[in-house]
Amino acid sequence: MSKVIVTLLVLAVILGSVAFLVLVQAERSRSDLPLLGTVGDFTLTDQYGQPFTNEDMRGKLSVVEFMFTSCRGPCPIMNGYFSELYRAYDGVEDIQLVSITVDPTVDTVAKLAEYAAGFGVDDRRWVFLTGPLDSIVHISEDYFKIAADDLPGAHSTRFILVDRDNNIRAFYSGIEEASVNVLRSHLQTLRRDRE
Repeated sequence: MSKVIVTLLVLAVILGSVAFLVLVQAERSRSDLPLLGTVGDFTLTDQYGQPFTNEDMRGKLSVVEFMFTSCRGPCPIMNGYFSELYRAYDGVEDIQLVSITVDPTVDTVAKLAEYAAGFGVDDRRWVFLTGPLDSIVHISEDYFKIAADDLPGAHSTRFILVDRDNNIRAFYSGIEEASVNVLRSHLQTLRRDRE
């Protein structure tokens, strides 16, 4: 009888060790997000009329989207998720949301300020950016690898995760809850990696 108990205990220890190793490897694989590119130099203008550059992203985890305020399609869904993230990370200064308009003729600084206020945005944790259309197209295509044809209507619905060193780490669907939940998990992993 004691041999059976000893054998069962040994098996339990082995199975527990294997389970622990699997969990450690799963956690490690989540934090090993690939480097998909680097955000280069740019200067746009935020909803407060202040310049915003790629250096304003450095040292923070940024989630970037391309949108426009008069969009009747995916933008309300995307910005609904951004609004949830904004509230979820209230007081967390190292996570910022970056919304870049693809309709800068309509989306003036004043229009972006009004739009931001509609979401209760009162700080720079969620910035709404505008600038010359050719600059926005360049940023979208050359830095974020997202097509910018037939704007504003055919803009991307992707969210882009950028790490503290301005490296692009992942893309997510900005209109699918499951994908946004993966983004939340990756944000938490990258925050823990810093601690």
